[in-house]
Order: sequence, then structure tokens, then C-alpha cells
Amino acid sequence: MIRLIITDDHPIVRDGIKRILATEKGIKIVAYVKDGTELMQKLEKVETDVILMDINMPGMNGIEATQLVRKKYPNIKVLCFSQYDEKRFVKLVLKRGANGYLLKNAAATELILAIKTILGGNMYLSEELPNIFDEKQNKQSNYSNMKITSRERDVLNEICNEKSNHEIARLLLISHNTVETHRANLLLKVGVKNTAGLVRWAVENNIV
Repeated sequence: MIRLIITDDHPIVRDGIKRILATEKGIKIVAYVKDGTELMQKLEKVETDVILMDINMPGMNGIEATQLVRKKYPNIKVLCFSQYDEKRFVKLVLKRGANGYLLKNAAATELILAIKTILGGNMYLSEELPNIFDEKQNKQSNYSNMKITSRERDVLNEICNEKSNHEIARLLLISHNTVETHRANLLLKVGVKNTAGLVRWAVENNIV
């Protein structure tokens, strides 16, 4: 059972998500909060797996809250849920530690997919988001031009060997959170949305 906290200051949004997930047996909403401050207080009392995080909230906003969650609760996944589709917002929340970014006009099926994707250790970006990476950067994304560290390459090799984050952590003698950080950095550097994109890029550039 996936435990979920909804962080949004609009009751109509919270109620809408509640209705969407009411028939999804694998997801349980464990709390509703209206801002980042209330979220941090709730996390001291309630255990959760995923936080659905609005960005624009009064008091502590979603960007600040995401950064705090990442520092204090590194195992909790954060899915930012926003109406803003500007690249700067997407890049900023990913930099602050979000595991995914979903637009509020997403279909119910995409919301569920996004939650399950980030819980599985992968990043999720809404299908309707503009490409957050410049086309010029994408065209130059070959291995010789990429500043990928040796450890990131080790992680990439194991990803291509279909190893899970836990398996990679055990093989490389690093923490699970460190593996997730390397995976997220690779996605950003290469300019792809998911593990399949990483594997395809690695094959095309003869890394594996």
C-alpha cells in the first residue's frame, strides 16, 4: 500500500484528488495539509511514502518544503503538482530534490502512473511539459561531451544491467539515497525522462 500526503492550500484540489484515488486500491491518502509548515509538523506524526506537493502555497511554499523534506526525510518521494509549466520552475524543484513534476491538468491515470513511477526509484516529468533541456544541449549529449563522473558511470552500467537501486547500492557499497542522487543527476545531464531513456542513450554512445 502506497501512503500519500497531499499538500495543497485549495480544498477543491484536495477533494478532487481524493475522488480520483478513491478507487485506486494500492494508494492510501494518510493526510491533507495546506502548506509546507503544516506538512513538516505532520511528518513528525504520520509516516508516508509519497508527498504530492503544490508549489504556490502561502507561508512555506512547495519549493522550500521539498528541500526540507529531502534533507530530513530522504526516503520520502516528492511529486510536485503544479499549474506552472515554465522550465525554471521544473528545474528549480528538481534541483531542490523533487522526484517528479506533474501538471495539474494531468489525467487521473497519469497521476497514478507518476506516483508509482517515482516510488519505483525513477523520475517522472509530465508528458505535457515542454522539453526542459535546450535542443542544443540534447544534440551534444554524447559521452565525450558529457561531464559524467566515474561513479555516475558505474551506476549507469548497473542500471543498464537491470539492477534496482537497492541492488546497485549493495554492489557499489553506497547508500540507496546516493544511488537515487546519481540516477537523478544522470537524467538531468543526459536530458531524458526515465530509465529507458538512460539505457538507450548509453547504448547509442557505446557505454555498455
